[in-house]
Amino acid sequence: MTQIGQGSTGSTVVLPSVQKSVTLAWAALTDTGHRRQINEDSLVAEIPVFAVADGMGGHSAGDVASAAVVTRLAELAGTDHLEAEAINDALSRSVVDMASGEGVTDLGTGTTVTGAALAVVSGVPQWIVFNIGDSRVYQLTSGVLEQVTTDHSVVQELVDAGRITRDEADVHPHGNIVTRAVGFHEPPVPDYRIRPLQAGMRLLICSDGLTKELTAYGIRHFLISNPRADDAASALVEAALDNGGRDNVTVIVLDVLAVDDVVPPELG
Repeated sequence: MTQIGQGSTGSTVVLPSVQKSVTLAWAALTDTGHRRQINEDSLVAEIPVFAVADGMGGHSAGDVASAAVVTRLAELAGTDHLEAEAINDALSRSVVDMASGEGVTDLGTGTTVTGAALAVVSGVPQWIVFNIGDSRVYQLTSGVLEQVTTDHSVVQELVDAGRITRDEADVHPHGNIVTRAVGFHEPPVPDYRIRPLQAGMRLLICSDGLTKELTAYGIRHFLISNPRADDAASALVEAALDNGGRDNVTVIVLDVLAVDDVVPPELG
C-alpha cells in the first residue's frame, strides 16, 4: 500500500489563467479489511490530483501496480491544474514502471485507477474525472448522489445489455472481473468526464472494497451525515468493515469549500 499526501481542512489554489481561487478540503483513508493479508490499494491526495488505485488480486504484485500509478500521478502535484494529456502520460509511464517491479511475472501485473484532477476547461474551473476498471467516483451535490464513473467490468456490460439488473450485478459471481486495467504491458485507456467545479459539492473516490459492502443509499447516508471530510471518510471505512470488510477499502472524500474571484494585482 502506498499513500502519497495527507488530508487538509482547507487548502486554496489560485488559477491565474481564469482569475479564480478554489478552496478544497479532503481526507484519505485506507484499510486492509478482514480477509486480505496485504493492502494492494494505493492513493494520492495532493493538489491538483486525487486518485485511488486498486491492485488486482489474483495477479502478481498488485501492490506494485497500484504504487506505480499513484507515484507517477503524484509527480503532477505542485501545478495549479492539469490536462488529460498529463494524466495519460503519467499512466503510460506507470505501465513501464510495473514491468520492472519486484515480484512481477512475465504476464505482468495490473491495477484499476480512478480519480479527479483540477482543470481549466472552456475558461472555467472544472474537475477532470477519470477511471480505468471498477473503482469509482461519486458526486454529492445538494443531497443528490450520482455515480460519475462507469465500471469497466463484466457485470457492468451485462447490466448495459439488459441481461441482469443492478441488484443482480451486486451479487454476481463474476463481480470481480474487470474488462480494462492499467498494466499487463498494454497502453492504458481511461475514460474522462468533465464536471463543473462548484462550492458545496463533494466527491468520493473509492476502491470497490467500499462499494462491495455499501449500497448507494448507504454511501449517501454517511456522506450527508458527516459534514467534515475526515469524519465522512472514517464513517465510510468503518461501515464497510462492519459489513464484512471482504476486500481492501480505500476512500478519498473531497470537498469544494469555495470558488472565488481573484483580482489581478494591477487592479487591486
